[in-house]
Amino acid sequence: MANVLCVLYDDPVDGYPPAYARDAVPVIAGYLDGQTTPSPSGVDFRPGELLGSVSGELGLRPFVEAAGHKLVVTSDKEGPDSIFERALVEADIVISPPFWPAYLTAERIAKAPRLKLAITAGIGSDHVDLDAAIAYGVTVAEVTFSNSISVAEHVVMMILGLVRNYIPSYQVVVNGGWNIADCVARSYDLEGMHVGTVAAGRIGQAVLRRLKPFDVVLHYTDRRRLPKKVERELGLTFHATAAEMVEACDVVSIHAPLHPETEHLFDDEMLGRMKRGSYLINTARAKICDRDAVVRALETGRLAGYAGDVWFPQPAPADHPWRTMPHHGMTPHISGTSLSAQARYAAGTREILECFLEGRPIRDEYLIVEGGRLAGTGARSYSAGATRAA
Repeated sequence: MANVLCVLYDDPVDGYPPAYARDAVPVIAGYLDGQTTPSPSGVDFRPGELLGSVSGELGLRPFVEAAGHKLVVTSDKEGPDSIFERALVEADIVISPPFWPAYLTAERIAKAPRLKLAITAGIGSDHVDLDAAIAYGVTVAEVTFSNSISVAEHVVMMILGLVRNYIPSYQVVVNGGWNIADCVARSYDLEGMHVGTVAAGRIGQAVLRRLKPFDVVLHYTDRRRLPKKVERELGLTFHATAAEMVEACDVVSIHAPLHPETEHLFDDEMLGRMKRGSYLINTARAKICDRDAVVRALETGRLAGYAGDVWFPQPAPADHPWRTMPHHGMTPHISGTSLSAQARYAAGTREILECFLEGRPIRDEYLIVEGGRLAGTGARSYSAGATRAA
């Protein structure tokens, strides 16, 4: 019998939904690069349901218990007396989404002698100390591409929200006003602006493709240059470094994984290279930006706006300065957990579980660590010796 520990975010304040705004979500069979969507043997949920919260249980309980295993689902993950901390000692498998991460530090992995598999329900496994996972023989997997487009759509929304000054304008309406001059005093067209992405993997490329019809000038930087065909198709300008790229851009969107090379990449110096009045979007990981440097840049006008939905730690404390800094468009970490995305990452989580419990190979594109080394997507995204948890 395997002990499966699943850490998910809390249910809605008013309780688990008895009904939904829509009756179904579109069926997506595959992704742009040819990868197919998750293909478990079956699912015990209806796509479009709230699966990512505690009561949704990722739709896993019938499958896990029917196979003779034990499932513990909780949102309680903080402190030495939390359910997560206590159950971790006996856990064989830990499942956690990046939106409500159960931080598997080296210390916690060392205290979990039975742990064999850590699954990210979604994408982005930097809440797991990958070096420790390598050392202790823990397999790390995530549902690659399951919510990449969800995040890309969120990025485009945030860019338009900042550039067009949407949130303050909406608030004018909510407050009963009609202050048009106040609304448009910070509103611009996106057309003609220079927009760049830090990294151009699945999410970064999806953002670039969605922005091309806005008649913007597109830039990117990445440790691996895209094929010339893709650069020509999208009209991309490649920059060898982020420092070089940001000087050319009006809007910068971050899509790099978090590791020591990218931690606090956007500090006072990097932000100082950006055009005065530029916009910064971060749906990657919060610690890629220096928290207080972002606040200073907004207060001085170096940045005209900052938007993102990644914080550190998560959940963010009530006094986190990004809640109250000027000209921000922050959301809690929701970009990749739309109801549409949940159907895919819940199915992918079950697919990974089925493979692991039945002794079958996990898809290469889902793997981050396996057999004491970086593997699959992990080998392409991280550097050995630089993979500690956030």
